[in-house]
Amino acid sequence: MKSFIRVAGMAVLVMQAWALPMGPAQAADKLVVGVAIPTATHSFTSGIVWWANQAKAELEKAHPGLKIIVKTAATAPEQANQLQDMLTVNKINTLVIFPIESASLTQPVAQVKNKGVYVTVVDRGLTNTQSQDAYIAGDNTAFGKLPAEYLAKSLNGKGNIVVLRGMPTTLDNERYDAFSAVMKGHPEIKVLDAKYGNWNRDDAFKVMQDYLTRFKHIDAVWAADDDMAIGVQKAIAQAKRTDIKQVFGGAGAKGAVKKIMDGSDPLIVADVSYSPKFMYDAIKLTTEARLKGEKLPANTIIPSVLITRENAKQFYFPNSPF
Repeated sequence: MKSFIRVAGMAVLVMQAWALPMGPAQAADKLVVGVAIPTATHSFTSGIVWWANQAKAELEKAHPGLKIIVKTAATAPEQANQLQDMLTVNKINTLVIFPIESASLTQPVAQVKNKGVYVTVVDRGLTNTQSQDAYIAGDNTAFGKLPAEYLAKSLNGKGNIVVLRGMPTTLDNERYDAFSAVMKGHPEIKVLDAKYGNWNRDDAFKVMQDYLTRFKHIDAVWAADDDMAIGVQKAIAQAKRTDIKQVFGGAGAKGAVKKIMDGSDPLIVADVSYSPKFMYDAIKLTTEARLKGEKLPANTIIPSVLITRENAKQFYFPNSPF
């Protein structure tokens, strides 16, 4: 059954109807929420950290006695260790986690859930959904489908494309599979290669350098992240290549959106939305549901939208870190 809830003014697709109440409402002074997120290594994760702390401040002010512990980690093993610390030291009974990696965090999260902790997973899904109670993310299928459709149209169905993927996660698989599915319908477009750039501009710079060395003609790049797009453009500029007509990033970073609004960069003409604000939404939805003794839907999907010059102003937030 499909239903809709509203997050930040948008209709959000819910893939399962609301579950039955969990039982008596959880008193605020007994609710301890652990929030496990990646360290702010680039602009998107900076946004994740910023929105998580916004949620902590607002919710703790609104509910005296509520405790929200926010921890950041640079690696998957560090994040796994933090989960154990939050369980044994902080005595959390609710967890909201943005996993650094899918496979390596699935078992540590399952161990926490098996201790009776309510678990909401955000963005990067686990490899076994039995390890979670709820999942909140942007629309990763649209994140891959919309750029593929846009690039195919821009290229008139012909040309060479290179791809930079994110990290080995379920969401990256969803994005790449959706992108590839569209490209199968355009046999005259060749995807020359697809490698991980780890959502990092320096790694993306190195991947793009390799592509530029190996491929003498490239028409467009799907960088799949606005930070990676910056690294890609740096490599293109250093190589003085003029064959590449478009670099399509992703997630709607304010720098990329501003370029689209202004028409100031001929390579950056479109993007796809995927705001880190869903971290705030996930913490708020989870905490408020727990305070009421309710469960969240199994899946909450926040729509991804194609950003062009016509609608870019709606997605430009100059005061945000992302």
